[in-house]
Amino acid sequence: MINNILLAVSGLGHAEEMLKTLKEIPSIQRAKVTVLHVVPPQSTAGAMTAKWEEGGKILANAIQTLNLDPSQVSSILRQGEPKDVVCQVAEEIDADLIIMGSRGLKRLQSILANSVSQYVFQLSSRPMLLVKDDIYVKKINRIMVAIDNSEASKQCLNLALFLIRDIKGGELILSHVITDLGGESAASTQVNPEQHPVLAAAVAEAKKQGVQPRCVLSMGKPGEKICRLAEELNVDLLLIGSPDRRPSIAKSFVDLDRLLGSSLSDYVRINATCPVLLARTVG
Repeated sequence: MINNILLAVSGLGHAEEMLKTLKEIPSIQRAKVTVLHVVPPQSTAGAMTAKWEEGGKILANAIQTLNLDPSQVSSILRQGEPKDVVCQVAEEIDADLIIMGSRGLKRLQSILANSVSQYVFQLSSRPMLLVKDDIYVKKINRIMVAIDNSEASKQCLNLALFLIRDIKGGELILSHVITDLGGESAASTQVNPEQHPVLAAAVAEAKKQGVQPRCVLSMGKPGEKICRLAEELNVDLLLIGSPDRRPSIAKSFVDLDRLLGSSLSDYVRINATCPVLLARTVG
């Protein structure tokens, strides 16, 4: 399911470390990796030459750090706006997963700071693994999926099963947060989590693939609950679906409603204390 990975590097952050950790998972070991560094436009020829030289060193260091089979890795050094080029290259190589570092900037700060990861997350329909600068990348043993009734959530479950079934001693956690707005009462948390209507189908799919999941029901604000659960359960990787709310008329404009805080996936992206894999439905 994950055959082509795009790793966007800038010389800082934990993106390379995250990929090395992923490559320890048997189901990922055969995946081809494209390492991308983008050189932003410069005002003078001298500055551009210096940036190209610096970019080449960043790519070389990243590939050396990854220490992958040469037949599995390629590199691209390209000029342009980083946020645009990452999306373009992801399409060109038909990436199944984009891995990027993120400063974890909050809401309006992301707009003002022209966040590359936020832009790519907003405009790409491909699964995206964000690794904040201030987190510790751990070996992946415990994967949590935030489950709801969306197609994006189902895609997250499929990705999690693809990863977890080859991890010896790995644990899959399926979580669902009940909200008052959803019309469910506190009594809903008293049922066997595996039999809860939202979790039951996910549990059945996991068992069909030979994985016995752990189910967790909670009640409250979804973003806060998901982040707290991930921290309390010492989760190594969190997967959450993001509805496709990209502007249909002008995709070059950022969805301000999402950035200003109404998006669950944006809240989790910013506040989670572990790497976050965001997935949208494609189509």
